[in-house]
Amino acid sequence: MTSDATDLVTVPPRELPRSGLPIALMRSVYRLGDVERRLEKLPPKEHESLRATYQRMLDRGCERFQVKPSGVPAMDQLYDDLPNFGLVLDDVKRQLALCHDSRDALEITPMLLLGPPGVGKTHFAREIAQLLGTGMGFLSMSSLTAGWVLSGASSQWKGARAGKVFETLVDGEYANPVMVVDEIDKTGGEHAYDPLGALYSLLEHDTAGHFTDEYAEVPIDASQVIWVATANDARAIPDPILNRMNVFEVHAPDREAARRIAGKLYRSIRGEHDWGSRFAPEPSDDLLDAMSQLAQREMRRAWMTAFGNAKLAGRDAVQTRDLPEASGRRAGIGFVQ
Repeated sequence: MTSDATDLVTVPPRELPRSGLPIALMRSVYRLGDVERRLEKLPPKEHESLRATYQRMLDRGCERFQVKPSGVPAMDQLYDDLPNFGLVLDDVKRQLALCHDSRDALEITPMLLLGPPGVGKTHFAREIAQLLGTGMGFLSMSSLTAGWVLSGASSQWKGARAGKVFETLVDGEYANPVMVVDEIDKTGGEHAYDPLGALYSLLEHDTAGHFTDEYAEVPIDASQVIWVATANDARAIPDPILNRMNVFEVHAPDREAARRIAGKLYRSIRGEHDWGSRFAPEPSDDLLDAMSQLAQREMRRAWMTAFGNAKLAGRDAVQTRDLPEASGRRAGIGFVQ
Protein backbone atom coordinates (compact mmCIF):
# COMPACT_ATOMS: atom_id res chain seq x y z
CA MET A 1 0.00 0.00 0.00
CA THR A 2 1.26 3.46 -0.83
CA SER A 3 0.06 7.02 -0.43
CA ASP A 4 0.72 10.21 -2.33
CA ALA A 5 1.74 13.76 -1.40
CA THR A 6 2.81 13.02 2.16
CA ASP A 7 6.28 14.55 2.19
CA LEU A 8 7.78 16.37 5.14
CA VAL A 9 8.52 19.87 3.93
CA THR A 10 11.37 21.77 5.54
CA VAL A 11 10.31 25.40 5.66
CA PRO A 12 13.08 27.91 6.41
CA PRO A 13 12.15 30.46 9.08
CA ARG A 14 11.58 34.09 8.23
CA GLU A 15 14.15 36.66 9.27
CA LEU A 16 12.59 37.50 12.61
CA PRO A 17 13.17 40.57 14.79
CA ARG A 18 14.41 40.29 18.37
CA SER A 19 10.81 39.84 19.47
CA GLY A 20 10.53 36.80 17.19
CA LEU A 21 10.22 33.11 17.91
CA PRO A 22 13.50 31.53 19.00
CA ILE A 23 13.74 27.81 19.67
CA ALA A 24 14.06 27.71 23.46
CA LEU A 25 12.51 24.48 24.75
CA MET A 26 12.92 20.74 24.30
CA ARG A 27 10.06 18.25 24.51
CA SER A 28 9.97 14.46 24.50
CA VAL A 29 7.63 13.17 21.81
CA TYR A 30 7.85 9.51 22.91
CA ARG A 31 9.42 7.37 25.63
CA LEU A 32 12.55 5.44 24.81
CA GLY A 33 11.49 2.67 27.20
CA ASP A 34 8.32 2.07 25.17
CA VAL A 35 10.39 1.72 22.00
CA GLU A 36 12.88 -0.65 23.62
CA ARG A 37 10.09 -2.91 24.89
CA ARG A 38 8.46 -3.08 21.46
CA LEU A 39 11.80 -3.87 19.87
CA GLU A 40 12.50 -6.69 22.34
CA LYS A 41 9.16 -8.32 21.56
CA LEU A 42 9.83 -8.61 17.83
CA PRO A 43 10.55 -12.18 16.70
CA PRO A 44 14.11 -12.66 15.40
CA LYS A 45 14.53 -12.18 11.65
CA GLU A 46 10.96 -10.93 11.24
CA HIS A 47 9.40 -7.49 10.73
CA GLU A 48 12.67 -6.00 9.54
CA SER A 49 11.02 -2.77 8.47
CA LEU A 50 9.40 -2.30 11.87
CA ARG A 51 12.67 -3.20 13.57
CA ALA A 52 14.43 -0.52 11.53
CA THR A 53 11.74 2.00 12.57
CA TYR A 54 12.31 1.27 16.26
CA GLN A 55 16.06 1.46 15.84
CA ARG A 56 15.74 4.80 14.09
CA MET A 57 13.65 6.09 16.99
CA LEU A 58 16.31 5.00 19.47
CA ASP A 59 19.13 6.46 17.40
CA ARG A 60 17.41 9.83 16.97
CA GLY A 61 16.32 10.08 20.57
CA CYS A 62 12.97 11.28 21.83
CA GLU A 63 13.55 15.00 22.29
CA ARG A 64 12.55 17.60 19.71
CA PHE A 65 12.77 21.36 19.60
CA GLN A 66 9.63 23.23 20.58
CA VAL A 67 9.07 26.80 19.44
CA LYS A 68 8.58 29.17 22.34
CA PRO A 69 7.88 32.86 21.61
CA SER A 70 9.94 35.43 23.46
CA GLY A 71 7.65 38.09 22.03
CA VAL A 72 4.92 38.56 19.49
CA PRO A 73 6.70 38.61 16.10
CA ALA A 74 6.30 41.42 13.61
CA MET A 75 3.52 40.31 11.29
CA ASP A 76 2.91 43.49 9.30
CA GLN A 77 4.46 41.95 6.20
CA LEU A 78 2.09 38.97 6.39
CA TYR A 79 -0.93 41.25 6.74
CA ASP A 80 0.30 43.16 3.70
CA ASP A 81 1.06 40.06 1.62
CA LEU A 82 -2.10 38.17 2.64
CA PRO A 83 -4.81 40.86 2.91
CA ASN A 84 -7.66 38.35 2.69
CA PHE A 85 -6.34 36.43 5.72
CA GLY A 86 -6.54 39.30 8.21
CA LEU A 87 -8.91 37.56 10.63
CA VAL A 88 -6.88 34.36 10.55
CA LEU A 89 -3.68 36.28 11.28
CA ASP A 90 -5.47 38.09 14.11
CA ASP A 91 -6.32 34.72 15.66
CA VAL A 92 -2.73 33.48 15.37
CA LYS A 93 -1.39 36.71 16.87
CA ARG A 94 -3.77 36.43 19.86
CA GLN A 95 -2.59 32.92 20.61
CA LEU A 96 1.07 33.91 20.27
CA ALA A 97 0.49 36.80 22.67
CA LEU A 98 -1.02 34.51 25.33
CA CYS A 99 2.12 32.46 25.87
CA HIS A 100 5.03 34.69 24.95
CA ASP A 101 5.67 35.93 28.53
CA SER A 102 4.66 32.78 30.40
CA ARG A 103 5.99 29.28 30.96
CA ASP A 104 3.23 27.84 28.80
CA ALA A 105 4.04 26.18 25.51
CA LEU A 106 2.75 27.63 22.26
CA GLU A 107 -0.74 26.29 21.63
CA ILE A 108 -2.67 27.19 18.47
CA THR A 109 -6.22 25.97 17.99
CA PRO A 110 -6.61 23.82 14.84
CA MET A 111 -7.88 25.93 11.97
CA LEU A 112 -9.83 25.25 8.80
CA LEU A 113 -9.40 27.64 5.89
CA LEU A 114 -12.57 27.42 3.86
CA GLY A 115 -12.81 29.00 0.43
CA PRO A 116 -12.67 28.57 -3.36
CA PRO A 117 -9.55 27.37 -5.17
CA GLY A 118 -6.81 29.88 -5.83
CA VAL A 119 -7.27 32.26 -2.87
CA GLY A 120 -3.96 31.30 -1.26
CA LYS A 121 -4.99 28.83 1.47
CA THR A 122 -2.02 26.50 1.06
CA HIS A 123 0.35 29.44 0.63
CA PHE A 124 -0.93 30.84 3.93
CA ALA A 125 -0.15 27.56 5.70
CA ARG A 126 3.43 27.67 4.40
CA GLU A 127 3.79 31.27 5.58
CA ILE A 128 2.67 30.28 9.08
CA ALA A 129 5.28 27.52 9.13
CA GLN A 130 7.89 30.11 8.13
CA LEU A 131 6.71 32.51 10.81
CA LEU A 132 7.06 29.88 13.52
CA GLY A 133 10.30 28.50 12.14
CA THR A 134 9.21 24.85 12.24
CA GLY A 135 9.00 22.12 9.64
CA MET A 136 5.75 21.44 7.86
CA GLY A 137 4.06 18.13 7.15
CA PHE A 138 1.87 18.25 4.05
CA LEU A 139 -0.88 15.81 3.14
CA SER A 140 -3.08 16.24 0.07
CA MET A 141 -6.34 14.44 0.69
CA SER A 142 -7.38 14.75 -2.96
CA SER A 143 -4.54 12.41 -3.99
CA LEU A 144 -4.87 10.04 -1.05
CA THR A 145 -4.52 6.38 -1.99
CA ALA A 146 -4.62 4.85 1.49
CA GLY A 147 -7.11 5.56 4.24
CA TRP A 148 -4.60 4.94 7.02
CA VAL A 149 -2.06 7.54 5.97
CA LEU A 150 -2.53 9.71 9.07
CA SER A 151 -2.60 6.93 11.65
CA GLY A 152 -0.54 4.15 10.07
CA ALA A 153 -1.56 0.57 9.33
CA SER A 154 -0.92 -2.55 11.37
CA SER A 155 2.47 -4.12 10.71
CA GLN A 156 0.60 -7.37 10.03
CA TRP A 157 -0.53 -5.95 6.70
CA LYS A 158 1.70 -6.41 3.68
CA GLY A 159 3.39 -3.16 2.73
CA ALA A 160 2.21 -1.42 5.90
CA ARG A 161 3.99 1.69 7.13
CA ALA A 162 3.76 4.35 9.78
CA GLY A 163 1.35 7.25 9.37
CA LYS A 164 2.10 10.83 8.47
CA VAL A 165 1.87 12.22 12.00
CA PHE A 166 4.28 9.63 13.37
CA GLU A 167 6.79 10.16 10.55
CA THR A 168 6.70 13.95 10.89
CA LEU A 169 7.41 13.87 14.62
CA VAL A 170 10.00 11.07 14.52
CA ASP A 171 11.91 12.22 11.43
CA GLY A 172 11.51 15.95 11.97
CA GLU A 173 13.28 18.33 14.32
CA TYR A 174 10.25 19.84 16.04
CA ALA A 175 7.60 18.79 18.54
CA ASN A 176 5.18 21.38 17.15
CA PRO A 177 5.39 21.29 13.35
CA VAL A 178 2.68 22.79 11.18
CA MET A 179 0.65 19.92 9.72
CA VAL A 180 -1.32 20.86 6.61
CA VAL A 181 -4.25 18.68 5.59
CA ASP A 182 -4.94 20.07 2.14
CA GLU A 183 -8.39 19.74 0.55
CA ILE A 184 -9.79 17.86 3.52
CA ASP A 185 -13.20 17.90 1.84
CA LYS A 186 -11.87 15.86 -1.10
CA THR A 187 -11.47 12.64 0.88
CA GLY A 188 -13.16 9.93 -1.11
CA GLY A 189 -12.73 6.63 -2.85
CA GLU A 190 -12.85 3.17 -1.34
CA HIS A 191 -10.81 3.01 1.86
CA ALA A 192 -10.65 0.16 4.35
CA TYR A 193 -10.10 2.85 6.99
CA ASP A 194 -11.76 6.22 7.48
CA PRO A 195 -9.05 8.66 6.27
CA LEU A 196 -10.25 11.28 8.76
CA GLY A 197 -10.78 8.89 11.66
CA ALA A 198 -7.46 9.69 13.33
CA LEU A 199 -8.31 13.40 13.43
CA TYR A 200 -11.01 12.83 16.06
CA SER A 201 -8.26 12.25 18.63
CA LEU A 202 -5.46 14.25 17.01
CA LEU A 203 -7.45 17.50 17.07
CA GLU A 204 -8.18 17.12 20.79
CA HIS A 205 -5.27 18.35 22.90
CA ASP A 206 -5.61 15.74 25.67
CA THR A 207 -6.00 12.65 23.49
CA ALA A 208 -3.35 13.84 21.00
CA GLY A 209 -0.81 13.69 23.83
CA HIS A 210 -1.02 9.87 23.77
CA PHE A 211 -1.61 9.18 20.09
CA THR A 212 -0.67 5.65 19.04
CA ASP A 213 0.27 4.95 15.46
CA GLU A 214 -1.14 1.58 14.40
CA TYR A 215 2.11 0.56 12.70
CA ALA A 216 4.65 1.38 15.43
CA GLU A 217 2.24 0.91 18.37
CA VAL A 218 4.26 3.36 20.45
CA PRO A 219 2.41 6.31 22.01
CA ILE A 220 3.64 9.68 20.76
CA ASP A 221 2.93 13.20 21.93
CA ALA A 222 1.19 14.96 19.05
CA SER A 223 -0.47 17.53 21.31
CA GLN A 224 1.76 20.35 20.10
CA VAL A 225 1.16 19.84 16.37
CA ILE A 226 -0.26 22.97 14.72
CA TRP A 227 -3.08 21.87 12.43
CA VAL A 228 -4.08 23.81 9.33
CA ALA A 229 -6.72 22.25 7.07
CA THR A 230 -7.99 23.65 3.80
CA ALA A 231 -11.27 22.98 2.02
CA ASN A 232 -13.57 24.32 -0.67
CA ASP A 233 -16.85 23.02 0.78
CA ALA A 234 -17.56 22.44 4.49
CA ARG A 235 -20.57 20.24 3.72
CA ALA A 236 -18.28 17.31 2.93
CA ILE A 237 -16.53 17.50 6.32
CA PRO A 238 -18.03 15.64 9.31
CA ASP A 239 -19.40 17.88 12.07
CA PRO A 240 -17.13 16.36 14.76
CA ILE A 241 -14.14 17.54 12.73
CA LEU A 242 -15.58 21.03 12.19
CA ASN A 243 -16.40 21.33 15.89
CA ARG A 244 -12.75 20.78 16.79
CA MET A 245 -11.46 23.63 14.62
CA ASN A 246 -11.69 27.38 14.21
CA VAL A 247 -13.33 27.73 10.80
CA PHE A 248 -12.45 30.75 8.70
CA GLU A 249 -14.20 31.52 5.42
CA VAL A 250 -11.64 33.03 3.08
CA HIS A 251 -12.57 34.78 -0.15
CA ALA A 252 -10.48 36.38 -2.84
CA PRO A 253 -9.04 39.79 -1.90
CA ASP A 254 -10.89 42.88 -3.06
CA ARG A 255 -9.74 44.84 -6.09
CA GLU A 256 -7.30 47.14 -4.32
CA ALA A 257 -5.76 44.31 -2.30
CA ALA A 258 -5.43 42.21 -5.47
CA ARG A 259 -3.65 45.11 -7.18
CA ARG A 260 -1.17 45.32 -4.30
CA ILE A 261 -0.53 41.58 -4.42
CA ALA A 262 -0.02 41.69 -8.20
CA GLY A 263 2.39 44.62 -7.88
CA LYS A 264 4.44 42.89 -5.16
CA LEU A 265 4.60 39.74 -7.26
CA TYR A 266 5.73 41.70 -10.34
CA ARG A 267 8.58 43.29 -8.36
CA SER A 268 9.48 39.98 -6.76
CA ILE A 269 9.73 38.11 -10.06
CA ARG A 270 11.66 40.97 -11.65
CA GLY A 271 14.12 41.02 -8.75
CA GLU A 272 14.62 37.25 -8.71
CA HIS A 273 15.86 37.04 -12.30
CA ASP A 274 18.79 38.60 -14.08
CA TRP A 275 16.56 39.33 -17.06
CA GLY A 276 14.25 41.31 -14.79
CA SER A 277 16.51 44.37 -14.95
CA ARG A 278 15.57 44.73 -18.63
CA PHE A 279 11.95 45.49 -17.69
CA ALA A 280 10.34 48.56 -16.15
CA PRO A 281 10.61 48.69 -12.33
CA GLU A 282 6.84 49.05 -11.89
CA PRO A 283 3.85 47.70 -13.83
CA SER A 284 1.35 50.15 -15.27
CA ASP A 285 -2.04 50.83 -13.69
CA ASP A 286 -3.91 49.12 -16.49
CA LEU A 287 -1.74 46.03 -16.02
CA LEU A 288 -2.57 45.93 -12.32
CA ASP A 289 -6.26 46.37 -13.12
CA ALA A 290 -6.10 43.39 -15.46
CA MET A 291 -4.12 41.27 -12.98
CA SER A 292 -6.61 42.03 -10.21
CA GLN A 293 -9.13 39.90 -12.13
CA LEU A 294 -7.01 36.78 -11.67
CA ALA A 295 -7.00 34.31 -8.79
CA GLN A 296 -3.85 34.56 -6.66
CA ARG A 297 -2.56 31.17 -7.76
CA GLU A 298 -2.78 32.32 -11.40
CA MET A 299 -0.84 35.55 -10.95
CA ARG A 300 2.71 34.18 -11.06
CA ARG A 301 2.00 32.18 -14.21
CA ALA A 302 0.36 35.20 -15.78
CA TRP A 303 3.32 37.47 -15.05
CA MET A 304 5.80 34.91 -16.37
CA THR A 305 3.76 34.55 -19.55
CA ALA A 306 3.56 38.33 -19.90
CA PHE A 307 7.29 38.84 -19.37
CA GLY A 308 7.99 36.20 -22.02
CA ASN A 309 5.57 37.69 -24.52
CA ALA A 310 7.03 41.17 -24.02
CA LYS A 311 10.54 39.82 -24.51
CA LEU A 312 9.56 38.08 -27.73
CA ALA A 313 8.02 41.35 -28.93
CA GLY A 314 11.25 43.22 -28.19
CA ARG A 315 9.67 45.45 -25.54
CA ASP A 316 11.01 46.46 -22.13
CA ALA A 317 7.53 47.06 -20.72
CA VAL A 318 4.80 44.48 -20.22
CA GLN A 319 1.46 45.39 -21.77
CA THR A 320 -2.03 44.11 -21.06
CA ARG A 321 -2.05 42.20 -24.35
CA ASP A 322 0.83 40.11 -22.98
CA LEU A 323 -1.36 38.74 -20.19
CA PRO A 324 -3.53 35.63 -20.42
CA GLU A 325 -7.26 36.17 -20.23
CA ALA A 326 -8.51 37.14 -16.76
CA SER A 327 -11.24 35.34 -14.85
CA GLY A 328 -13.82 36.55 -12.37
CA ARG A 329 -13.22 36.99 -8.66
CA ARG A 330 -15.07 37.42 -5.43
CA ALA A 331 -14.16 39.49 -2.38
CA GLY A 332 -14.33 39.50 1.40
CA ILE A 333 -13.50 37.33 4.39
CA GLY A 334 -15.54 36.22 7.35
CA PHE A 335 -15.25 34.09 10.45
CA VAL A 336 -17.74 31.25 10.69
CA GLN A 337 -19.06 31.06 14.24
